[in-house]
Amino acid sequence: MLARLGQRIAAVFRASAPDPFVIAVLLTALTLGLVVAFTDVGPVEAIEAWGADDGLWAFLGFSMQMCLILVTGHALAASRPVAALLRRLADLPRTGAQAAFLVALVAAALGVVNWGLGLIGGAILARDTGRSLVRRSVCAHYPLLAASGYVGLMVWHGGLSGTAPLKVTTARELADSLGPVAPLVEPMPLTQTVLSPMNLIVTGGLVLLAPTVMALLTPKRPDDAEPADRFLTPAPGGEAERVEAGPAPIVPRILEETPIVSLLLVIMIAVWAWRFYLPGADAPSGITRLTPNSVNLTMLMLGLALHGTPRRYLAAVDEAVRGCAGIILQFPLYAGIMAMLNGSGLTARFAEALASGATETTLPVLTFLSAGAVNLFIPSGGGQWAVQGPIAVRAALDAGVEPAKIVMAVAYGDQLTNMLQPFWALPLLAVTGVRARDIVGYTALLMVLAGAWVALWLLVF
Repeated sequence: MLARLGQRIAAVFRASAPDPFVIAVLLTALTLGLVVAFTDVGPVEAIEAWGADDGLWAFLGFSMQMCLILVTGHALAASRPVAALLRRLADLPRTGAQAAFLVALVAAALGVVNWGLGLIGGAILARDTGRSLVRRSVCAHYPLLAASGYVGLMVWHGGLSGTAPLKVTTARELADSLGPVAPLVEPMPLTQTVLSPMNLIVTGGLVLLAPTVMALLTPKRPDDAEPADRFLTPAPGGEAERVEAGPAPIVPRILEETPIVSLLLVIMIAVWAWRFYLPGADAPSGITRLTPNSVNLTMLMLGLALHGTPRRYLAAVDEAVRGCAGIILQFPLYAGIMAMLNGSGLTARFAEALASGATETTLPVLTFLSAGAVNLFIPSGGGQWAVQGPIAVRAALDAGVEPAKIVMAVAYGDQLTNMLQPFWALPLLAVTGVRARDIVGYTALLMVLAGAWVALWLLVF
C-alpha cells in the first residue's frame, strides 16, 4: 500500500515539478510579490536589496564551500581504497528494499555527525549501490535509492553540526545570533538541546523511520523499477587519469607523478587535524564542532593521501567539478530571496503572527511548522536562525516555554522541509545523475510522516 502511494506521489511530481533552477526563479518572483504586497517596501527598493553585494552575492563563500564538499567528497570516493570499500558496502544488499534501507540508514547516521558528510556520503553510496545492483542484475528503483541518500538532511539540525543548537551554547554565540534578546536567556549547552532526552528520541526515531519508510516504498513490480544505468554513465574501471594535449616535459611530469608533492600538503593538513580533532585543555574535540571548512580540509587530506600523486587527484577533481553547475547558478538566487525577506521584515512579521496566538502547549508545534515554511524561502540553517531565532526565543519567554525546546523546534522545522526544497539536493543530484523531480515524491511522503513524529514529541515533552 505504501509503495503504491509513493509511486503515485512520485508520478505526480515527475509530471509536474520543474527543474530546480526554474523553482528558484519562481520563488524569487513570489518573494518579490509578497514583499510588495505585505510590507511598505516598494518593488524597486526590494530589487535593489536583491541585487546588492549583501543580497544576490552574499552566498559566494558558501557556494564555494558547497562546491568543495562535492568535489573533495567525489575525489575521495574515486580513490582506489575508498572505491573498494564503497563497492563492498554497496554489494551487501540482495534486494531493492534492502538497498534503500542501507543507503538511508548510512546517510541518516552520517547526517547526525555532520550534514556535509551525510549529504555527500549518502549520494555516493546511493550511486555505487545502484551500479552494484545493475551489475548483479538485482531489480531496484534507482530514484528511490537517490532519495534515500538525501535523508541525512532531514536529521542534520538535531545532530552535532546543527546551527541553531551550536549558536546558543555560549554567551558570545547568544549575543551573535539573538542580539537584544540574548541577555534574557542563559547559554544552553548541548545537553539541553542536541543531547536532551527529547532530541535523542526525536532524532533517533527519525534515523530509524527514514530507512524503514524508504524500504517500504520500494516498488513491488519489476516493471515499475528504473535501474541506475538509465541515469548514470558507466563507472570508470579504475582511478581516472588526466589526459594531456601532448607529451608533458620531463620535469613537470616527474613532479605531477611523485607522491612527495602530495605528501607535503598532507603533512601540513595532518598537523592541523591533530590540533583540531584531539581535545585540549581549553577546547573540546573538533568532532563536536565540525564545519564545512573542517570537513573539506579533512577530505582534501584524505583524498590526496589515498590518490598518492597530484596527477591522479587532479584527474578525479576534473571529473567531479562538472557537478558544480547547479550550485554556482542557484545559490545566488536563494541569497537574493533571503535578502528581500530580511530587508523587508516579512519573515519576522510571519513568525511573530504565528507565535502571537500560541499557548505554552501549542507554541513549540507552531514554531516547528513556521520554521518549515520559512525554510522553503531561506534554505540555510544559519540564515534562518539569524532571522527566526530571536523571535522564537522571545515568544518562548513570553509563553513560559523552555528556550532550549524552541531552539530545537526551529531546528526540526528547518530540516524537515529540506525534503521538499531542492536547494540542498543539488550536490546529490550532481553525483547520482537524477533530477529533483525523480526523488521529491518519495522525500515529500517521508517529510509528512516525519513531521507527524516530530510534532508528537513536541507535544509530549
